[in-house]
Amino acid sequence: MNLQQLLDTLDQYETRIPLDVLEDALNRVEITCDCVKDQLIFDEGFYQRNLLHDGPAYQALVICWLNGQRSLIHDHVGSSCGVKVLRGTATETVFDWSDNRMIYPTRTSMLNEGCVCAAQDMDIHQISNLQADNRDLVTLHIYSPRLVKMGVYSLTDSKVTRQDEYKIASNA
Repeated sequence: MNLQQLLDTLDQYETRIPLDVLEDALNRVEITCDCVKDQLIFDEGFYQRNLLHDGPAYQALVICWLNGQRSLIHDHVGSSCGVKVLRGTATETVFDWSDNRMIYPTRTSMLNEGCVCAAQDMDIHQISNLQADNRDLVTLHIYSPRLVKMGVYSLTDSKVTRQDEYKIASNA
């Protein structure tokens, strides 16, 4: 399946796309950075979210990470999220709740080019670019429905904050 076939398939959904469907579609799609070259925009201050496609039940973003950049520790309240690594190696850290209501890391995975991960609702994780040699990271993210809010977590505070605004660059 190519990128256009992926988007056409996902465009058929009018309500939330099941997580297993997103994960399967991302595993099957053959996509390179050449396919999304107009969305390869980086930002020195924070990783850059670049709009690829806004479908009826989802949003596809190409996220560009400079070396050392990482997401906040977050969930996906009300959304499913599938991620495919297009260039580089992403580090995904998954968290869980301790008995004292603090979060702690339970698993860290290195996701090489072509690898897929998925999370939804109250799954807590962080994506990072921790590669050697100052290498960039490019990932494709599909959120269904569009991610409009998320919980943000801290390793040193049990309070969960909500983030309701996202900077997304539109390059269409």
